[in-house]
Amino acid sequence: MNVKSFLFLLLILTTIVSCNSKDEKKGYKQVLYRAINNKDTAVLAINISDKRFYGRYEISHYRIGKDSGDVRGNITGDTLRGDFHFITYGGEWKRIPLALLKKENKLFLGTGVIGTFMNLPCFVPQIPIDYKSSQVVFEEIEN
Repeated sequence: MNVKSFLFLLLILTTIVSCNSKDEKKGYKQVLYRAINNKDTAVLAINISDKRFYGRYEISHYRIGKDSGDVRGNITGDTLRGDFHFITYGGEWKRIPLALLKKENKLFLGTGVIGTFMNLPCFVPQIPIDYKSSQVVFEEIEN
């Protein structure tokens, strides 16, 4: 077995093991949200438990294209914090931090200063995340 085959096999095994999460998937509730900002539309389909969330997020930019990918993270109180790993309408993969505030059955997308920690983007902890002037407000929609 050559080195490339061994590395490929190792990658496949690592992926299989890491996808076998210890979280029980039956404890999650599926929720679908939509936000409209001017002519742009965002759809957030997430699975939520008491402490974690994961799902799909798609932003359609009017006449330009769309950003589409996965979201995942932790829930603390009324705040969902994690990341959005997506492919841009230009075809490039990106990862950005994500912060959502749950208030009155709506999710307000937070904005903040982005830095890096261990080569991963995150919000700078010394500067608070702004939810009050959020231009993206998700409302729950029926499936």
